[in-house]
Amino acid sequence: MVAPVSVATKFNVGGILLDRPFKIRRLGHFGFNMADLEKAHHFYSDLLGFRVSDEFARGGWFMRFGTDHHAFALFQKPPAQTGTTPAAGERRYARPDITINQITWQTQSLSEPVNAVDFLLERGVELQRTGRDGAGSNWATYFYDPDGHTNELYYGIEQVGWDGKSKPAEYRRPVREKVHLPVKSEFDEIQESLATTNVPIDAGYRPMELPGVHDVDGILLPRPFKIVKHGPVNLFVEDVARARDFYLQILGLQVTEEVTYRGEPCVFLRCNTEHHSLGLFPLTLREPLGLSIHTTCASFGIQVANYRQLREAVAFLRAEGVRVETDRVPPELHPGVDYAAWAFDPEGHCIQLYYYMEQVGWDGRTRPASQRRKVNPSRWPEVLEPMADTFMGEPLLGPWG
Repeated sequence: MVAPVSVATKFNVGGILLDRPFKIRRLGHFGFNMADLEKAHHFYSDLLGFRVSDEFARGGWFMRFGTDHHAFALFQKPPAQTGTTPAAGERRYARPDITINQITWQTQSLSEPVNAVDFLLERGVELQRTGRDGAGSNWATYFYDPDGHTNELYYGIEQVGWDGKSKPAEYRRPVREKVHLPVKSEFDEIQESLATTNVPIDAGYRPMELPGVHDVDGILLPRPFKIVKHGPVNLFVEDVARARDFYLQILGLQVTEEVTYRGEPCVFLRCNTEHHSLGLFPLTLREPLGLSIHTTCASFGIQVANYRQLREAVAFLRAEGVRVETDRVPPELHPGVDYAAWAFDPEGHCIQLYYYMEQVGWDGRTRPASQRRKVNPSRWPEVLEPMADTFMGEPLLGPWG
């Protein structure tokens, strides 16, 4: 049983008194465990446009769409997910249909994921591990939610620059224990690596890209759209109220909206100004929605740059043989998003494609349902009138290609 947060205890987070020793700023990277990695690579890299930033030694890839070392990852589905006892050091999976490898949340400082360790343990949250990862060089604390999904609080993920190369493996300094603060800056670490190794600073992994053949708002790209953001993550959970309390009380997300769909409660939570970064749906809705019974992921969101690109993405993926649905996507299950499509990967995971997410302002209020765009899922117009927050929110930094 997870103990509730005591509001009597306050933590100094960068000079601000908060109920937790950390503040989640945004949804970070996300990943799936897949049985067939080659088919998964084709779908997520060749078709959707995630670029490989590093290969995973035990099978799989770290992928990006911007400068973060990875926003998405594909891992080989482990034997533990078949219900067998995990080997020493192997991750525990609470149920075989948890194909989500991790859900990560970014903090702004290193002290936050480090101080989270004792905070989580004191409240009965099961930790998986803490320390520093290799690929991505991010400091992190991993733990489980009540349904067994792996969550991560992290700080300082590696950035990939204009040359498209990740940091050489020899420059990375993984840690498998609670970090003792303070630590050296990444700049100083790299200076030491330059002085103590014979590995050039530009020796990191650089992927090849398919040729650019589509004019995407003035840029030639391999596909007629560009990913500019990832998320939200929508989960199927056994007890929506229990999961809601965990993400609200323990992680500090805010409830944006609660809806009832087919008589079942669904909750949407946010960590910043976007309408939601996380959705919680009851498992009883999985089959009625026609979604895969082999995963607890209801959907993983991918935002493209604009509405025209969303329409182009639907047509492109269908032409490539991908199952894409638009008229079966219930608007009640993506509040704050007007037009959305469901694309399905080779193993049945649902990818929610969209171009717009409602922004929440200083007063914390969402737009009333009566003022939202009226959408007919069966009829997508060629062009739309703008909303007050169209093209608002965090922009993609850097070039598209």
